[in-house]
Amino acid sequence: MATQATRGEGRVSPVFLALVAIMAVSIWAVWTDYSASPGFAVFLFVVSAWIVSLCLHEYAHARTALHGGDITIGAKGYLTLNPLKYTHALLSIVLPVVFVIMGGIGLPGGAVFIERHRIRGRWKHSLISAAGPLTNLVFAAVVSAPFWLGALDGVPDNFRYALAFLALLEVTATILNLLPVPGLDGYGIIEPWLSPKVRRQVEPFAPFGLLAVFGFLWIPEVNHAFFDMIDAVLRRAGITEWDTYWGQELFRFWQGTPEIPPLNALDLG
Repeated sequence: MATQATRGEGRVSPVFLALVAIMAVSIWAVWTDYSASPGFAVFLFVVSAWIVSLCLHEYAHARTALHGGDITIGAKGYLTLNPLKYTHALLSIVLPVVFVIMGGIGLPGGAVFIERHRIRGRWKHSLISAAGPLTNLVFAAVVSAPFWLGALDGVPDNFRYALAFLALLEVTATILNLLPVPGLDGYGIIEPWLSPKVRRQVEPFAPFGLLAVFGFLWIPEVNHAFFDMIDAVLRRAGITEWDTYWGQELFRFWQGTPEIPPLNALDLG
């Protein structure tokens, strides 16, 4: 059985290339402090990079499914990295971006339709579900690399803060998406190993899993406990709460440019 996409089905979409171009220009603007509004440049960088990571997340699901046996993936356009090809662009792109703007939460989207009946083997089904959050984990490792490698000498402060905030989003997306909640990839990983009876009972709740997670995160006690855990993970990577706080403050450019104390006056430990 063929498990390769045709050249046209696997060609990278101009939409994705445009997103990468926006990300590159915004990186330059943040790095050089060229923009009249540093916060707007950070906003463009974080949002474009976040959408790029979401596209890669969905691509990982699709590519793994293709190799797992779903040969319809290519014809659906999922291998082009075009977010407009997703089954629910609202869930995959718009809602995650809105969540970032509203609360700085990297909630995952997810809307590539995989024909699971074409795939044989529970391990293949689990790997398809795991591929997305693993992509976010790799993205988080790359974004945070200057911190855990100690390679921040000469890096402009605003770029440092933007990277830190983006790393926070990627880490939250990874952890949230691995929760065993119906509708999220964490549940998709364990679902093949559940009995048919349990799967039938859980299935009606799948469309509401993401919204339920978002609702729980609005509970102050849950929110504080969750972000304490995220901060602990980021500290292991060398990213402090100072870094993520000012990254988010810059990101909210509509509130005005914040007055950030110089880094050389602080001991970030």
